[in-house]
Amino acid sequence: MTAMTRILIRHEFILGILFVIVLFAMASQNDRFLTTANLLNQARLMTEVGLIAIPMTFVIVTGGIDLSVGSILGLCAILLGVFWQNLGLPLPAAIGLSLAAGTAAGFANGLIVTRFRVPPLIATLATLALYRGLAEGISQARSVRGYPDWFAVLGRGDFLGIPTQLWLFALVAAVGIFVLRFTTFGRTTYAIGNNEAAAEFSGLPVVRTKLLIYTASGFISALAAIVFVSRVSTTRSDMGSGIELEVITAVVLGGTSIFGGRGMVIGTLIGLCLMQILQNGLSLSGVRGDGTTVVIGAVLIVAVLISNLLSRFSSD
Repeated sequence: MTAMTRILIRHEFILGILFVIVLFAMASQNDRFLTTANLLNQARLMTEVGLIAIPMTFVIVTGGIDLSVGSILGLCAILLGVFWQNLGLPLPAAIGLSLAAGTAAGFANGLIVTRFRVPPLIATLATLALYRGLAEGISQARSVRGYPDWFAVLGRGDFLGIPTQLWLFALVAAVGIFVLRFTTFGRTTYAIGNNEAAAEFSGLPVVRTKLLIYTASGFISALAAIVFVSRVSTTRSDMGSGIELEVITAVVLGGTSIFGGRGMVIGTLIGLCLMQILQNGLSLSGVRGDGTTVVIGAVLIVAVLISNLLSRFSSD
């Protein structure tokens, strides 16, 4: 099989073609779709999901899953408000402590998965409930408002005409691409997903790698919480509810195998953008939210089926 053929049958290439087709289809349905203002606004709205999707790609490549990311986001959002308003800490200190709390939550996930050998699905399902319960208990159904104007710059400001949080997202994505594609850490991540036992016997730092990945997932979820609070200027305990499903959908749609061993951050980014333009384009066309969910689900099924067929073709 030639190199060109391998490129043509890659999931990311097929998904890229699908993205272009959907982009032009949505643009033909509504004149507002391809305007600069609309596209930049959609980029702003997808940042929180996109940030969390980067470390989630690493998690799923190892053959794991992290269902607690939405709860970590909600917990860190509440802690930010409590540290700042209730405890009277300076907002920068509250932001730092909130990021530390998210990192600790991710580390706890990694510890449960690696040291206690609890399956990631069970471990993070339990911490999903734990962290959400903590958020609700701490908040007591109260929200925090009145953040200073300088804080809103992160979530609602612009730099060189581009939403501020998009620069942050681009930085995290670039780091994710480089680490997974070009470093020993990335190669170890793939090795764990392909055969964890073989990776351990080969002397690879399996436990340390997985621990770092889950810790990074918690840290980025906390970072997404900061961006989210800055964008909406309030904190509530239900923030981030259901976001884990959007994140996992973007990652799997992008070609990362749920069984591990295969996936790229580039694919995740394409999957994320495809989801966002579908949601926005269908909304502008008058399609209700449940209809949009059905379409995204159908696209996900078709993309996975095509990927599996192409994988079988490439292995024959």
